[in-house]
Amino acid sequence: MEADFSGYATKAGLTCSDGKVINSEAFKDMHGKQVPLVWQHGHSEPTNVLGHAKLEARPDGIYAYGYFNDTPAGKNAKALVQHGDINALSIYANKLVQKGKQVFHGIIREVSLVLAGANPGALIDNVSIRHSDGELVELEDEVVIYTGLELQHSDDGAKDDAKEDDKDDVTHADGDQSLREVYETLSEEQKNLLHYMVGVALDGGSDDSMEQSDKDDDTKDEGDLTHKEGEDGMTRNVFEQNGAKAEEKNSLSHADMQGIVADAMKTGSLKGAVEAYALQHGIENMETLFPDAKTLNNTPEWNKRRTEWVQGVLGSVRRSPFSRVKSIVADITQPEARAKGYIKGHYKKEEWFSVTKRTTSPTTVYKKQKLDRDDVVDITDFDVVAWIKGEMRLMLEEEIARAILIGDGRDVSDEDKIKDPMAATSGDGLRSIVNEHELYATTVNVNIGATPDYYEVVKAIMRARRFYKGTGQPTFYTTNQVVVEMMLTEDSFGRPRWSTREALAAALMVDKIVEVEVMEDVPDLFGIIVNLADYNVGADRGGEVNLFDDFDIDYNQLKYLIETRISGALVKIKSALIIKKVADPTDTLATPVKPAFAPATGVVTIPTVTGVVYKNADTDATLTAGAQTALAAGATLNVRAEPAADYYFATNAEDEWSFTRPTA
Repeated sequence: MEADFSGYATKAGLTCSDGKVINSEAFKDMHGKQVPLVWQHGHSEPTNVLGHAKLEARPDGIYAYGYFNDTPAGKNAKALVQHGDINALSIYANKLVQKGKQVFHGIIREVSLVLAGANPGALIDNVSIRHSDGELVELEDEVVIYTGLELQHSDDGAKDDAKEDDKDDVTHADGDQSLREVYETLSEEQKNLLHYMVGVALDGGSDDSMEQSDKDDDTKDEGDLTHKEGEDGMTRNVFEQNGAKAEEKNSLSHADMQGIVADAMKTGSLKGAVEAYALQHGIENMETLFPDAKTLNNTPEWNKRRTEWVQGVLGSVRRSPFSRVKSIVADITQPEARAKGYIKGHYKKEEWFSVTKRTTSPTTVYKKQKLDRDDVVDITDFDVVAWIKGEMRLMLEEEIARAILIGDGRDVSDEDKIKDPMAATSGDGLRSIVNEHELYATTVNVNIGATPDYYEVVKAIMRARRFYKGTGQPTFYTTNQVVVEMMLTEDSFGRPRWSTREALAAALMVDKIVEVEVMEDVPDLFGIIVNLADYNVGADRGGEVNLFDDFDIDYNQLKYLIETRISGALVKIKSALIIKKVADPTDTLATPVKPAFAPATGVVTIPTVTGVVYKNADTDATLTAGAQTALAAGATLNVRAEPAADYYFATNAEDEWSFTRPTA
């Protein structure tokens, strides 16, 4: 049965008034389907159904063939279409799949005849419903699409396979005139020129046809345009500039494109394949055909150390709302503090123990940056100010966490060094755990040996756990290399001693293992076992982390400062184990001996011990063996023992002493 009319129900690549674009394959599944033909999308009354439409999927859209029914409404609509009163189609679709402004898939539920004047151009109307409470809700997957294209009548020669008429009746998406309408606007002279140019292109006229035509203009009547025939010349594109011959133009044929694709599949590079063909065809500046490289991220990627551990450290320490922290320790481990037995009639002795204290005061840690305002304005790809502020916060937090564990690593003479008091006496700054006094941290020396045996190291650490008096289960902070070497340790059967990190942590009697990259800066450090709940970070009100902005009007610069004023120290004695590697695995174990002291004369005698060097702990001066200069009444000499070259001390070896001559 011949269709009463036909026309495009929807067009591919159609940019609608709201910016949406119908993809070429959005409704391809509707090919061959039959849907109702409706008047103005009227779904509420059956009388609005005028017939049906058969859909045909074409590369440029969905084409519809309309068939009216014999109802009064259908006959009336057919008369309106035949008379030209109605000439536009619209579709109702749902189950839409959209990405951005692109419509990739949908199901056409009906095709409607619509008043073209009411919907000029291309338009997509979203479908809305109103609830009983008055709320209006817009449905995201249902739309009405108006193409703005005119339909064809059956008496105009519309056939199921009509292709030529389609070409003439295509209207641009933006509502421009059809090609036929443009042609009708030409004058007779313009039409004759167009006829001649098309004739030259189709008949293969020579390159001199236009020139010959110009020469013959004087001998011909106006509008009588002819061209040479019978000459063997190359067919020429009449629109080529300057009369250039086709054989002189650079072009890529369909066969060339197939060859390019084949070469690209072989070499893995489409650009390389195109460039190879470009050399053959003489095409220059091929790079202009390829898009510019695009960044994957809006902001530059940081080349930084791994900082996952930083938040763990800062989140584990104890915090106090005051920065000046005092620690008081009473030593009741001495024999004089022990309880004593009593014999009737004898004198009862008082117990004796010492009480010591230390105070840790705050220090300021900061990071400062500046930017030229011109640069800030010119950088439009991302917010450079927010980017810089993020870097400042990141580096400040890493520096504080580093100072807590191992110190900032700068020399004591460096004015940028974060203060690190390394004694039991009072001081200001962040006391690093690595450099803590032996009252608060125990140093465990492990000799890995020329052939590393990490099983022996683990056993040495387990034996040293008796010196740990911190809170709960501690954490083992170390480097990735140490963890890897320990995990690779095998037993006598070649099996891993610890198959998982959890198994290794259990062997070390710790809660977890945390890798700290900056610990690689301390060569002899094997790791730190500590519960950071025993480390206090204090800051007065206003001393917490603050970010300041300023603008230098003289130099047109934006300046930023992030700083904090805090103190930090272990506040629980024997709360950390500092595990250090013996510098040379061939070193020999040495045991320091306590110097002799005569309180009555104030004379300290330094013993001679192989592998042990005695120094004045206050001045770092080496003390020679033998009797030292007598101390004045009330004076004190602090002595520290250090291992000589090629020697090391055992774990928790007594290596510091204090001698005070009593007053008269």
